Amino acid sequence: MDLITKLGLRWPIFQAPMAGVSTPAMAAAVSNAGGLGAMGLGAAGVDGARTMLRAARALTDKPINANLFCHAPAVRDAGKEADWIKALRPVFEGFGASPPDSLSEIYRTFLEDRLMMDMLLEEKPGVVSLHFGLPATGWIAELQAAGNLVFASATSVEEAEACVAAGVDAVVAQGIEAGGHRGVFDPASEDSAMTTLELVGALNAAVDVPVIAAGGIMDGRGVAAALDAGAVAAQLGTAFIDTDESAADAGYRAALRQAGAGSTVLTRVISGRAARCLSNRFVVLGEALGEVSAPDYPVAYDIGKALNAAAKNAGEAGYGAQWAGTGAGQIRRGTSADILRAIASELYTTKSDDLPPRG
Repeated sequence: MDLITKLGLRWPIFQAPMAGVSTPAMAAAVSNAGGLGAMGLGAAGVDGARTMLRAARALTDKPINANLFCHAPAVRDAGKEADWIKALRPVFEGFGASPPDSLSEIYRTFLEDRLMMDMLLEEKPGVVSLHFGLPATGWIAELQAAGNLVFASATSVEEAEACVAAGVDAVVAQGIEAGGHRGVFDPASEDSAMTTLELVGALNAAVDVPVIAAGGIMDGRGVAAALDAGAVAAQLGTAFIDTDESAADAGYRAALRQAGAGSTVLTRVISGRAARCLSNRFVVLGEALGEVSAPDYPVAYDIGKALNAAAKNAGEAGYGAQWAGTGAGQIRRGTSADILRAIASELYTTKSDDLPPRG
């Protein structure tokens, strides 16, 4: 399958979903400019997700990638959660606030959310992508029968093979450079930690569906390298965080603009699951806590969000989920469409002989 033609795209460039950062305006702008726009809906709830999809659809008739989280439900541990609240209490108090008395599993996994599934069947975004795992095979077939392509993230050959066995149309090869949460199916297992280009090559040799490169790609030269490695498209997230349509707050944007080489790290402290983040005060706090470990994802995210809110109220921006890939130091500003066009122009400058005419 020629995925780019099937989607009606001008460029082999996808915007990453980025829950909490992507917006209907961003997704629509990217899709209207010839790429594939996306929204992270995993934390939005059914009504919120429907509202976002309809807002995007009001701005574009092009496909939109609707991304869902397929994590295993949290394993609750009251003692561990109490210890985590206790460990963070002094930080809250330093901001004149108190931590929550108890924690909640703040959003449902798509694995158990039939109402979300039914909403996607009704709204038909064009693409549905899956992160952290896979739902029942029957759900994938239903989404496809309704007119959607289905993508799934993989961080290893084994995960990619599971995706193909489940019937997905394409696999997103998430390299270790990628910002945000690692898509590993089992967070207790050893992460392959393969680079994006290594993973693209390995998946191309192992599966017979299109492979999309994701992780550390910030410009047209990076997209060209991904295509040369065998990807049919590149998915970029960090490159769009500081755009006009982004929901990133001022502190997040300021931290990105100051980012340099080595400014991102993998941490579990914010959400309870490994994710690549700017090295901010929350990350440093997690390192200092040592043996006290965060509760299961997304329970830990409940208090993480509360701490960020308390810090922001006190004028401190360093406790946010400032997800970013290893290319954060190359961030640029502008509209999402302008950023997309700049990346596409760089791509054609790099490898124009191997690409179809721009049209």
